[in-house]
Amino acid sequence: MKTKFLLSIFIVFIVFFTSFSTIYGASSSSTPSLVTKITNAFTKIQKYLVKISVPICGVCIISGILVRKLCFGDEQKAILGKRMIINSIVGYVAIQSIDLIIKFIDTVIK
Repeated sequence: MKTKFLLSIFIVFIVFFTSFSTIYGASSSSTPSLVTKITNAFTKIQKYLVKISVPICGVCIISGILVRKLCFGDEQKAILGKRMIINSIVGYVAIQSIDLIIKFIDTVIK
């Protein structure tokens, strides 16, 4: 639960600063260097998250499958394994969709 909250806060943070840079850059004739630096930093963070999300998702799915297969009839462990699989897929989709969300906000603002 805490991880989902932190991930959603991080996504909102990225979207906010990307839209801030678009709005602030549109109000002046040239984009300020601070806004450019912030936009470039978030672009690098986004690329890093996309690169690292694939192996992390794979490890989480394999862990969830192993927990489910090795639960030996314990319902709580079976539910835990299922949650691990579902949450890893949802997290992967959220990270992969950051780029689409940012592009959508940019088109709505412009």
